[in-house]
Amino acid sequence: MARTAAVFFDVDFTLIQPGPRFQAAGYAVSCARHGVAIDASKFDAAVVGAAAILESADQLYHEDLYLLYTRRIIELMGGASPGADLAARELFVEWAAHEHFSLYDDVLETFRILADRGIGLGLISNSHRPLASFQSHFALEGLIAVAVSSPEHRYMKPHPEIFRMALGRMGVTAAEAVMVGDSVSHDVEGARRVGMRGVLLARGGPPAGLDADVVAIRSLRELPALV
Repeated sequence: MARTAAVFFDVDFTLIQPGPRFQAAGYAVSCARHGVAIDASKFDAAVVGAAAILESADQLYHEDLYLLYTRRIIELMGGASPGADLAARELFVEWAAHEHFSLYDDVLETFRILADRGIGLGLISNSHRPLASFQSHFALEGLIAVAVSSPEHRYMKPHPEIFRMALGRMGVTAAEAVMVGDSVSHDVEGARRVGMRGVLLARGGPPAGLDADVVAIRSLRELPALV
């Protein structure tokens, strides 16, 4: 096995978690502002029910994909008025605002350990979150060498090209690199297709039916021992 020269990370739900703005109460505020009545108690089920929309058929970034996803969450909570489109747009725009998110408490410690070993750190994200300001907002400047996002690059994980772009910018081969993220299909399988190693970050525990050959961790603190 080649030595690990670089570790790439997904961003949302891997390094950061949403606050109240993107929980049931936050959706309720946006919907009420646009005259949309919803049942906030259905939020968790609605998020699960809408998830398939994010599986882009052509694996190209489309803003409309995320608008449809957000609109579907609203619909599954009972929101059906014309204002649902406006509420979805508002929530989509707000998703890129870093102040609505918090850094998981294992991120900075893990980044510093890996960086001290001379391992290059990178970000690969499907989100429209601005990654340059992400680094400064969460005090990660000087730790991240490469950041690639789908809106910039066009391709979305698990398409091979977004991984190849990140590898090229880092100047490492796929065999020297690891991808860490919370999605088996986007992060782990996508990375494997180009020859990278993939690590699933399953903070709530590995999902049922996870293939035995998928390496899963519950905290980033477990990562340094693996790379």
